[in-house]
Amino acid sequence: MRASKSGSIEAKVELLRELEAKTPPVALAEYRARLSMSWIHHDSAMEGVVYDTGELASALKNVAPTDSARIPVYDEIRQFQSAIDLIRKLAPDRKVAVDLELIKQLYVTLAPDEPEAKYRKDMPLHRLYFHEIATPDKIPAKMRALVQWMESDDTQRTMHVTRIASRAHYLLLQIYPFPKHSGKVARLMMNLMLLREGYPPAILHETDRQRYYEALRSSPDATAHLVQEALENSLHSTIRYFQRLQGLKVDTF
Repeated sequence: MRASKSGSIEAKVELLRELEAKTPPVALAEYRARLSMSWIHHDSAMEGVVYDTGELASALKNVAPTDSARIPVYDEIRQFQSAIDLIRKLAPDRKVAVDLELIKQLYVTLAPDEPEAKYRKDMPLHRLYFHEIATPDKIPAKMRALVQWMESDDTQRTMHVTRIASRAHYLLLQIYPFPKHSGKVARLMMNLMLLREGYPPAILHETDRQRYYEALRSSPDATAHLVQEALENSLHSTIRYFQRLQGLKVDTF
């Protein structure tokens, strides 16, 4: 079992799988709980919402908030955890298609007060993402085209999964289909596609928030570069975590 600085990303994924296979279930569960906290923290920060460690820990342990004003905050954290749990559950099943139904299921998991995922009906004036987005009348057709592109033989044959996942995430955010949570849905969809191939999630760090917005305004290639960077950082940190846990020499990459 080895990896090197020059090793391909596929070799590092294989190394990660070997390390996970040798990790006791209890330790794996602890790792995933820690990862969830980091995932929710950083992804929410991309939306301009910053949770502190105490809020995250209490909400995820189902501790009731002492202040009733914090109930919506705890609910949002738990809904995000439910969405992460959903893609972790779906990832091993290659028969599950990343289609319109699944994208809407992610949205409803994040917004359980809306039992039916409806596309937005207006052009929001106040939002965090300032790139051009589809007009409401164009959303259904663009969503169908996105799914058709993801599932096409040509896409699957000519593009690496990391590029497909990144571009699908970019295209979904150019559509911006839902009245809220479109960014979260896009990144969850992307990470489902990565997880099912054995990759760790590409978690964009809160310090890259401005770079992320600029990349979305720029091009799919700029976004792919940032996602690839996040994926490699996640892959390296996860490998090192398990190597330390198992008392192995830690790679520096």
